[in-house]
Amino acid sequence: MEQESVVHAAHPRLRPFVAAAVGYRHEGLPPGEHLGLPSPFLTLIVPLDDPLEMAAHPDPAQPPGSYDGLVGGLHTRPARITHSGRQSGIQLSLTPAGARALLGCPAGALASLDSPLDDVLGAVGTELVERVRAAGSWPARFAVLEQVLHRQVADDGVRPEVAEAWRLTTAGGGRLPVAEVAARVGWSVRHLEQRFRAETGLGPKEAARVARFDRARRALAGRAGGGRPLDLAGLAAATGFADQAHLTREWRAFAGLPPTRWLAAEFGFVQDTRALTAALSSA
Repeated sequence: MEQESVVHAAHPRLRPFVAAAVGYRHEGLPPGEHLGLPSPFLTLIVPLDDPLEMAAHPDPAQPPGSYDGLVGGLHTRPARITHSGRQSGIQLSLTPAGARALLGCPAGALASLDSPLDDVLGAVGTELVERVRAAGSWPARFAVLEQVLHRQVADDGVRPEVAEAWRLTTAGGGRLPVAEVAARVGWSVRHLEQRFRAETGLGPKEAARVARFDRARRALAGRAGGGRPLDLAGLAAATGFADQAHLTREWRAFAGLPPTRWLAAEFGFVQDTRALTAALSSA
């Protein structure tokens, strides 16, 4: 089995919108499925070889499909991606501000959906896929991405109160109560919930749960990849869960599997999770 994960630091102008950029290549895996899990980021994927085959989406009403480029909105259910034993591409983790600035729409418009890149960006999406695939190296591919995205940058238009509420919720790993977030931005809880959901597609409590799960998932992947004890009880305490049982319930809700079974099922993709953590840490 051959695996490669390449972290790219986004240009300073793009960093408010692109939280992480990771190139990946997997060869020699057993054919099967890969889970696309909830996170505090929208996902933009450009496959390099085969199209991305989505067997199931976060919204169960959306039919399976094949994608030459994909934008996935914020979600609370896993997506299922089938593969023949190989996958390669570039994945960008976009902030909600990045949805407006780079995609031209609020993140809420894409919630729980997986959309073809050219449906969202039109001819620019087609250009992006063609030029990235034609590039012959990781630096060249990332350079093409940034050239195209630089042309897309527009005033993000996110209300400052919503942006701050999102920052407070995600930076704290979902630990800050919604009432405190609302008080800090000067809004009532009800008004915050309405504006927050309209902008992001998630309610503040859902966003907090997703942020907490994402932090725990990346920490668990780091422990497993580094050969350290998993210590789920300690992981739960360190990432804001009430106890290990709470951690396991949330893992089942977001991944469809308990933590150790997720690790076993996703063994071939743990390196990508660790690369994402490295990319977020360097942003």
